Amino acid sequence: MNVLHSTSHSRHVLKLISLFRSSPKFRHLKRNVTSSIENSGGNVFSNSTASISIKAARDGVDTAVVEDEGPKLRKFLVFEGHRAPFGATVRDGGVNFAIFSANAVSATLCLISLSDLHENIVTELIFLDPLTNKTGDVWHVHLKGDFKDMLYGFKFDGSFSPEEGHYYDPSQIVLDPYAKAVISKEDFGVLGPDDNCWPQMACMIPTSDDKFDWEGDSVLKYPQRDLIIYEMHVRGFTQHESSRAEFPGTYLGVVEKLDHLKELGINCIELMPCHEFNELEYYSYNSVLGDYKVNFWGYSTVNYFSPMTRYSSAGTRNCGRDAINEFKLLVREAHKRGIEVLMDVVFNHTAEGNEKGLTLSFKGVDNSVYYMLAPKGEFYNYSGCGNTFNCNHPVVRQFILDCLRYWVTEMHVDGFRFDLASIMTRSSSLWDAANVFGSPVKGDLLTTGTPLSSPPLIEMMSNDPILRHVKLIAEAWDAGGLYQVGTYPHWHIWSEWNGKYRDIVRQFIKGTDGFSGTFAECLCGSPDLYQEGGRKPWNSINFVCAHDGFTLADLVTYNEKHNLANGEDNNDGENHNNSWNCGQEGELASISVKKLRKRQMRNFFLCLMVSQGVPMIYMGDEYGHTKGGNNNTYCHDNYINYFQWDKKEESSSDFFRFCRLMTKFRHQLAVNVSPLA
Repeated sequence: MNVLHSTSHSRHVLKLISLFRSSPKFRHLKRNVTSSIENSGGNVFSNSTASISIKAARDGVDTAVVEDEGPKLRKFLVFEGHRAPFGATVRDGGVNFAIFSANAVSATLCLISLSDLHENIVTELIFLDPLTNKTGDVWHVHLKGDFKDMLYGFKFDGSFSPEEGHYYDPSQIVLDPYAKAVISKEDFGVLGPDDNCWPQMACMIPTSDDKFDWEGDSVLKYPQRDLIIYEMHVRGFTQHESSRAEFPGTYLGVVEKLDHLKELGINCIELMPCHEFNELEYYSYNSVLGDYKVNFWGYSTVNYFSPMTRYSSAGTRNCGRDAINEFKLLVREAHKRGIEVLMDVVFNHTAEGNEKGLTLSFKGVDNSVYYMLAPKGEFYNYSGCGNTFNCNHPVVRQFILDCLRYWVTEMHVDGFRFDLASIMTRSSSLWDAANVFGSPVKGDLLTTGTPLSSPPLIEMMSNDPILRHVKLIAEAWDAGGLYQVGTYPHWHIWSEWNGKYRDIVRQFIKGTDGFSGTFAECLCGSPDLYQEGGRKPWNSINFVCAHDGFTLADLVTYNEKHNLANGEDNNDGENHNNSWNCGQEGELASISVKKLRKRQMRNFFLCLMVSQGVPMIYMGDEYGHTKGGNNNTYCHDNYINYFQWDKKEESSSDFFRFCRLMTKFRHQLAVNVSPLA
């Protein structure tokens, strides 16, 4: 990850801010931007030669005209705009832009044509007047004009004082948190210009022509008790050459293979992160495999409203609108086949890292609001990834609700699985510098990050008229040691990934003594965890394997992890896997050992299908996919993580047939009808 704010860079930025503030032209509405050089994430952005002059109208509404004095400029009518809704919104014959920033002293809307983005040029700047283009803490402007192939971002000026939690840098273009599509690189895993892993990104501007034919589609609303969930990686599902997909590694590629899921008896897919992220975040040469490490899993969000454009066959075409429609098409076609679509969402941290990390969006918009900070500006790290999203701050929790509603109402998804969801139960940071440097504080204050019994965010989601009717699944732990399986605040709405089920079932089936009683509890829907709180068996999401950890085949093949391919000397990944190799380590084993392994795999799958609760299968386990004993494959864009369709089709493998018959058996029986129900 690039380090933007070194000591020398910080001094340079502070000097730059001082120069901007002392310059009278920074405050005037007439600006000549010819001589400005803008630096964004190591990219030099220049402005088109233009003089932009703002003129006020007299009839009750402040307006302005961008006067065309340069060959690249277009003519826009500029109005003061509206404070709601957030983001870029088509209205009143133009586009309204609104963004929250409580601590910025100035804001500039940057318009960037698609061609200029690739050339690192800012096409036009619209400077917002804090007297007319700001209401409370919301900056806003309304534009009318030609937005064809036009993108946008913002610049904010203010204090660059990390010790106070502020990272304002007027030289950087940052993304609108409410942007509906983000444009940067076109192809997955391909470096940007000058081998840049982080080329400048920009946001799609909506148009009145943005339409999609849903063909009458709506969410399926299956009772949760009836689900069989399939955890899937969009790219990994069809990227292998044996898929023979016309659009491998994309949303359309998944559509091509939906009939496989139907055949398997799946009626719900859980998509690993599909929000915009940068797969080149971990880009580095891997000498073990001779390729390059990437962020394959995607648990490092750049923007929460935007679908991952490089999972789309359309890429950046039509400024990301086609990528949005391609995701919608996946949802529509899944619904046609009776398959619900859940999204794995990562509201516990973002890709911006800590004080040494990047400034992409939230950090440059209002860092002290969006992140959980210690009194002297340090980032809390309950996620283990450098920062912690400040989920229970009033502004941030409203952002999360708006985002989830968007994916339900506009994208028709059926629910969400929340990564490291325990972070969403922690108290937000009480950012008040006076509390840090000795001033007395009246009343009781919660320590930042304290687990809350009734977290405002979870309460709002549980009572929201839209969200309370979709599936809400918590991964009920975090990297800070908070473990809430069975105790997650739920309002009788929430379900949980049952990590205790996974551990107990593994122990029992491999033959560890003393687990027969707890194993029986697992078969009965874990009443020890859920009955007292008034929940039902189907509030337990039962799983034996998931994306992080051994696959089902590796669970019966390896006693130890084999993660050398990750290039970290086998130091990464979980050491306690509760696995058993059936007598010999690795795939080269005797016939008797291989027979025992197949029997053990059937035992695990049978247990999943006959247990009360909701079973979840990991992609590839239905044919016995192996990762060679690697239990932490986050960085591999290769065969290790790809579904291998040729293996599934091998006539010598009958495990897929067994899985298919077992899911059919489960559907035929009322498994979740019990005294607990």
